[in-house]
Amino acid sequence: MASTNSLTLELESQVSAPHMFRATVMAWHTLAPKLAPHIFDSAHLLEGEGSIGSARHYKLRLNHALQSHKDDVDKCECKYTIECDGIETSTWNIKIKPKANGGSVAKVECTSKGMEGKDMMLKTKDFSIDMFKDSTTDMSKTVEAYLIANPDAYN
Repeated sequence: MASTNSLTLELESQVSAPHMFRATVMAWHTLAPKLAPHIFDSAHLLEGEGSIGSARHYKLRLNHALQSHKDDVDKCECKYTIECDGIETSTWNIKIKPKANGGSVAKVECTSKGMEGKDMMLKTKDFSIDMFKDSTTDMSKTVEAYLIANPDAYN
């Protein structure tokens, strides 16, 4: 039987919600290979200009490829799906809200369902949840540092 995992993570940042949203959601295909070349070989838009209905292709270092399709973008919220080997469906919801101090808090929710016989990563639940949380937190801090050091980038 294929496994399903659901995860929720909240990430605080010193960067404003609109600035963080533009970098991590709207322009992620340009920023990801720059900030995480150890993970992403390349990324590009397949369809659209980054808004609703856009499709992106990411080539990962581990000889995997994934595609994301934005289903809905509204202010600082994005819902999208990912297609990847071993994953039947992976749906993500990202909401980035402003904080009183000028920073932001991102709520990331993900539900993934593996394909029968190909979902070993999802079956090792503790590993995949820990990996998700650690890698998402590390990437968020990397983006935050980049945007603080380059305040005009993605603004």
